[in-house]
Amino acid sequence: MLKLDNVHHIAIICSDYQRSLDFYTRVLGLNILAENYRPETQSYKTDLALGDHYVIELFSFPSPPQRPSHPEAAGLRHLAFAVQSIDDAVHQLDALGVAHEEIRTDGYTGKRFLFFYDPDHQPLELYEQN
Repeated sequence: MLKLDNVHHIAIICSDYQRSLDFYTRVLGLNILAENYRPETQSYKTDLALGDHYVIELFSFPSPPQRPSHPEAAGLRHLAFAVQSIDDAVHQLDALGVAHEEIRTDGYTGKRFLFFYDPDHQPLELYEQN
């Protein structure tokens, strides 16, 4: 068995770099740690952090193929972020004009959560910690 310490990062390929960078920084509040343009691949690789914790590599490539991605599709189901208050998060999403599903309650933990989507329709979840 491998001895893993933690999840290092999550890589996301976007179809419109500026639109996705705006979403992940302005809407989700992630910070840019490093932004690199790679002329040989005509692409960006940008490292994003939640607070000071590196979490996402945002990639752009010319004309990336589409991939079906719904919470119940095979593969990565969704990326979840913990929040203190799901109600506060809903108000913030609404104020930012970000569409989201209704709040649900986890049948096992009793915690509340909801799904919404990034600009490429990748499923994202907000999960209440309290």
